[in-house]
Amino acid sequence: MLTLGPLQPSDRDAWEQLFAGYNAFYGRPTMPDGFYDQAWARFERNVELHALGAHLDDRLVGIAHFLTHASTTSADACYLQDLFTAPEARGKGVARALIAAVAEAATERGCGRLYWSTHESNATARRLYDQVAENRGFIIYSHPLTS
Repeated sequence: MLTLGPLQPSDRDAWEQLFAGYNAFYGRPTMPDGFYDQAWARFERNVELHALGAHLDDRLVGIAHFLTHASTTSADACYLQDLFTAPEARGKGVARALIAAVAEAATERGCGRLYWSTHESNATARRLYDQVAENRGFIIYSHPLTS
């Protein structure tokens, strides 16, 4: 049975494995020391960043990270920053359920829209996204900042 909800302290190790899988999927280098601890602490505070988990038969098999922000043209918006499911759980409705749960959380927070991005080559995810959302054709640019 699939259950959804906020991540719990007992999810910490499985969450890190899933988040590491997400980062590896996108070809990110090994994350610096403390990266996962800092992210987890922010999710625990549940103020600016939020995290949901999907459990299949009491095992964490999917994660969604999201945030809300002000908008100049509408009600606040919700950005689904990270969405990842364990390979063995794919095709079982986990990602679809997590998107729906984030949409519900965004609605509860007064947001007027939910949006996310994915790489154009991510055909598997895009098949789902084309069913549950509208691709409005925007292209995202990223400009690295140095500290």
